[in-house]
Amino acid sequence: MDPNTHRGPEEHGEQDGPAEPPAPAFGGPQGGSRGAARVVRLVSGPYLVTVNPVDGSEIEPCPPGEVPAAPGRLDQDERAAAARAAAPPPPPGPPASTGQQAVLEERTEDTERLVRLLSRGRSVRVTGPSGSGRTRLLDAVADACADLAPDGVIRLSGYHRNVTDLLYTLFAAVHRAPQHRPDRAEMLRMVAGIGGIVVLDDLEFGGAALDELLAATPECAFLLAATPDVAAPSAGSHVEEVFLGGLGRGGCVRMLERAVERPLTDDEEAWAADLWFESEGLPLRFVQAAALLRQRDRMRAEPGALDDGYGLFPAEADTDEPAAGAGGHPEVPLPSLGEAAAPAPLLASRLSEAARETLRIAVALGGELPHQAHLPALTEDTRADAALGELLACGLITPVAGHYRLAATVQDQLAADGYAEGAAARAHTVAQHYAWWAGHPSVTPERAAAESDVALAAMGVLTGSREGGHTSAAVLLARTAAPAFAAALHWSAWERSLRHGQEAARLAGEVAEEAYFHHELGVLALCTGNLDKARAELEASIGLRGVLSDRNGAVAGRRALALVTDSSRAAAAAAATTALPQASGATRKTTTAKSPAATPAAGVPAAKPRTPRTEDAAATIVARGSSSAAATTAVPAVTVSRTAGGKRVFGMARRNVVAAGAGALLAAVLGTVVTLSLPSGDARHDDRVSTEQSTDDGNATDTPEEQPGTGRPSAQQPGTTRAGTPGTPGHQASPSPSASGPATSGSPTGTGPTDPTTGPTEPTGRPTTPTGRPTRTTRPPTDEPSSTPSGSSSPSPSQSPSGDPTTQSPSQSVAAPSDSGSTGGGSTGGTPSDGSASSAGTASSSTG
Repeated sequence: MDPNTHRGPEEHGEQDGPAEPPAPAFGGPQGGSRGAARVVRLVSGPYLVTVNPVDGSEIEPCPPGEVPAAPGRLDQDERAAAARAAAPPPPPGPPASTGQQAVLEERTEDTERLVRLLSRGRSVRVTGPSGSGRTRLLDAVADACADLAPDGVIRLSGYHRNVTDLLYTLFAAVHRAPQHRPDRAEMLRMVAGIGGIVVLDDLEFGGAALDELLAATPECAFLLAATPDVAAPSAGSHVEEVFLGGLGRGGCVRMLERAVERPLTDDEEAWAADLWFESEGLPLRFVQAAALLRQRDRMRAEPGALDDGYGLFPAEADTDEPAAGAGGHPEVPLPSLGEAAAPAPLLASRLSEAARETLRIAVALGGELPHQAHLPALTEDTRADAALGELLACGLITPVAGHYRLAATVQDQLAADGYAEGAAARAHTVAQHYAWWAGHPSVTPERAAAESDVALAAMGVLTGSREGGHTSAAVLLARTAAPAFAAALHWSAWERSLRHGQEAARLAGEVAEEAYFHHELGVLALCTGNLDKARAELEASIGLRGVLSDRNGAVAGRRALALVTDSSRAAAAAAATTALPQASGATRKTTTAKSPAATPAAGVPAAKPRTPRTEDAAATIVARGSSSAAATTAVPAVTVSRTAGGKRVFGMARRNVVAAGAGALLAAVLGTVVTLSLPSGDARHDDRVSTEQSTDDGNATDTPEEQPGTGRPSAQQPGTTRAGTPGTPGHQASPSPSASGPATSGSPTGTGPTDPTTGPTEPTGRPTTPTGRPTRTTRPPTDEPSSTPSGSSSPSPSQSPSGDPTTQSPSQSVAAPSDSGSTGGGSTGGTPSDGSASSAGTASSSTG
């Protein structure tokens, strides 16, 4: 049995024995158990997507060998074939019987005006109510504009389409890119080069969304058709507005005469005048009125006449035949004005049973009409495909996108007449049929995508139904049709089917299917660049599959989630790279204007600015050594610069700063160990121990800060407080970061003499007792004077008065380790009991 025609006795239960249905092509529960699922590989931007209906689609970066070629342009024959495939199927029977040609009555002036505007490159929006003949007018204008643009006329439908859908559809209508969906940037670049007249019917958006569509296609002129309830174009879009109203009374009468192929009688003309006043001249109302007159003529014809216009269905015998009129014809009265205003129930009552059942199916699906090839299977009537012509001739259905749906107000009229009874059961039948059909091996993804509106309508009805088995049928249809929509690159239908399936699976308690739909939604979000949504959907899928111990599905989910993480990091790195030149430029200008010494070292890239903990302090490491040059070169200093806003910019990455700090600390410890075993400062390195070379006895409280006679200042002791005042005896002070500016001394310095050969000595009156420990110096003496009166400021260790650029950056002193409980070295100088002034703590002392 061919699923594209649905012919054959086996469809209606007339086969000799039960036959096993063929394995579905796009997986689902049937595909996993009865045959291998058909896997489709497609390229979406930088990703290679493998549509796997069993465990879920797999996504990975596209390998170089899988990158498709650049899209090429379709020739005229290919474009014509694609346009015929996208058009609604023609109904059986003579085309003139539909009466649609009469819609163009009194539209000649509108057609010429639209052609004139489009030939100037202007975009036009035709606004009119449903049933005003917008589609027929667009057809006439498209035929007249066929040779105006380089790319000709491109027909699109805005029915259930957003801006992204229309842009990708426009791209596919002109370019050849099989199994390739370029990313948005490439698609916009390709669409910007299209120069044609785009005829867009059933537009459903306006305002900013329409501006986006027009801005993406600067070389195209648009002919748009919309109803008055759609948002109007923005003021800056420069779209011409053409309002389409009803026809005049004379035009409506001519429409009726052309449709019934005879002049109207006086009663019929009066009836047509009343209908024109009530309907405001809408052409659809007169197409339906012409169908009422044709049915009346057939009812007045001789017995045995055919009532469908095609010679297929004989007229049903009426037991209550009306009395014969003049000429032997039965007298059939004209419909009342109320029946003519809402003619759908009266028209449907005079159609064949197959046509009426087709209307019931359409009402159950919210107005969507299945393809005529599906009608025999759905209505259980082998001749039901002819019903499409009956419905179209009566004006009960109208073409939209690639299929048909009920005309305006027909849905409400039929529902009020009882056609909505049993709607859920009919939707259930449609869902089961389409689940089998969409998975058949002979059905291509493109053919399944053409029926997406019908399948989605069935899913929506069953998802909201609470009858037993309906939600499971919706899950089965979504699981089978969603991979086909994905393979056909109809991603808006793919997303809607996944949403319906996920909700139906939740209601039905099918956890495995719910995990599948979450996974597919995550893959779709990753393809479209929505990383946060992709992460949420994939994590939900992995959690559900973990509960079910589904290892294969969980692995597929983790792979996709890892790709989401990589994409997030790449996006963050790209954003940081974009912001880095701006921050580097601002830092460079500030440091150059401030001082050459504040420029970061060569080869160290600048990083983003960060706010310091304090505005006047910066952390750096100063090494201890025997000379200033050694202190500068022994430890690689961490360069710190300041921006104009007061924020510091580190010249290394965080890991480099940590490594440099660890190395500096190690070098400081090693330097301390070395200096503990060496003589102080520039003293002679001899092996003799002189009593004049003072050492710490562990109990001294007076440590001279200034040594007259040497002309060299002593270093500040690590135990000194921030203000320079002496601390409490016996209390060891902790090192504190010095200010970036000059420090202030708070106490007078000592007066003990210093021997230039043997080093500093204790003040007179205090004998020294050698302890055997060598002298330790934390900073080498310089040739600068250090005599500083009380209350005066002295240069900080980080900046010498001579402006040495090697020590320009702010610093934090690192105290050397000292013996616990001792007052020498790192402890604060104590206050003597006799009231004499104690020496201020210094960072470098000969008393160790």
